[in-house]
Amino acid sequence: MFEWWHWVVLGLCLAMAELAVPAFFIIWFGIGAIGVGLALLLAPALSVATQILLWAGLSVLLVGVWFRYLKPRTMTAVGTSAAAIAGEVGVLVTDISPDTRGQVRFQKPILGSDVWECYAGSKIKAGARVRVIAVEGNFIKIEEAK
Repeated sequence: MFEWWHWVVLGLCLAMAELAVPAFFIIWFGIGAIGVGLALLLAPALSVATQILLWAGLSVLLVGVWFRYLKPRTMTAVGTSAAAIAGEVGVLVTDISPDTRGQVRFQKPILGSDVWECYAGSKIKAGARVRVIAVEGNFIKIEEAK
């Protein structure tokens, strides 16, 4: 028969194992085990089968909540198509002209980076708000945002 602290120790071990596995997946099984430990502390008469079913249920529920609701909020624009970022607005870091390149900084990362090398068809002063027209290789083409 498992005691409540067995589940808490298992949960902590699984949570620590998450440090070695970069998938951010094992933590939910650890939290589920800690939940079973707390449930067993409140209701010590739970059978082993009920404890294991409760652990499996809590783990599946937590993984489902993670993938359905929480993970999409943490994703950046990495992996999106270049066409999807046309129209994004950033702030020009350095002066730019048709014959020089500059840098633009975005509030949130665009295709994995918050600072991009850029070029434009006209002169634009540093600090101006600019809009992405196109992504061309490692550079973005911008225009001044109106």
